[in-house]
Amino acid sequence: MNTTEFDFSVFLDTIAEDKKEMIIQLRKTVLQNLPDGYEESISNNMLHYVVPYSIYPDGYHCKPKQPLPFMSIAAQKNFVALYHMGIYADADLLNWFQNSYTRMVSTKLDMGKSCIRFKKLEQIPMNLIAELCTKITPEQWVSIYIKNYKK
Repeated sequence: MNTTEFDFSVFLDTIAEDKKEMIIQLRKTVLQNLPDGYEESISNNMLHYVVPYSIYPDGYHCKPKQPLPFMSIAAQKNFVALYHMGIYADADLLNWFQNSYTRMVSTKLDMGKSCIRFKKLEQIPMNLIAELCTKITPEQWVSIYIKNYKK
């Protein structure tokens, strides 16, 4: 996992106190489990995990000057969100995640298309998030992305 140059502590200073530990623990889990090749960056007050131009030089189709996004972590007003584009693009992965979550966690899954919302640290199934992180390499994500979005 490569990280671009930014000061995480400066980023963390922008996060509300009640969400800092969730951000720290999610980031730690992501960094320890994402396959090699992704890069960490920050923009729009979010942590991003992207496919760098060295792997996919076309970048993001909506904004080619940005590398291809894969995952993000953000502190929203009422929750911390983990955005995972693979879940949005791959129905099998989505089904696996939803079924695994239901088996592992007693609280109801709060999820949008690619957004998994958490209100409390103890509600985050870090082992499941860790496993989710391992499911798609950057090269696999590029293939899924091209198949689904790049027309």
